[in-house]
Amino acid sequence: MIVGTDWFPIMTREVVVTRRGQTTIPQEIPKTLDIRKGTRLTVEAEGGKIVFSKVPSIFHFAGKSRMTKDEAFKLLDKMREEN
Repeated sequence: MIVGTDWFPIMTREVVVTRRGQTTIPQEIPKTLDIRKGTRLTVEAEGGKIVFSKVPSIFHFAGKSRMTKDEAFKLLDKMREEN
C-alpha cells in the first residue's frame, strides 16, 4: 500500500524475518528513497516500530552548499591529515 504526500510517500509492505534476524527491504522502497549498495542507515526502535533512516553522506552536504564534489574531497583529505 502506498499513501502519503507527493514529498514523502508512506509505503507499507509485509516482510518475513529469517531465523538470523534478517529481512529484505522490498525493491520499490530503496528505489523511491535512493538507497543503494553502500548507503548507511540508522536503525531505531520507536514506539513499537522499527525505523530506518538514511545517514547523510559527504555528497549530501556538498550538494547543499557552494562546495563542489572535488572541493569536498580536498577538504576531507585535509581533515584526515590533521588527525
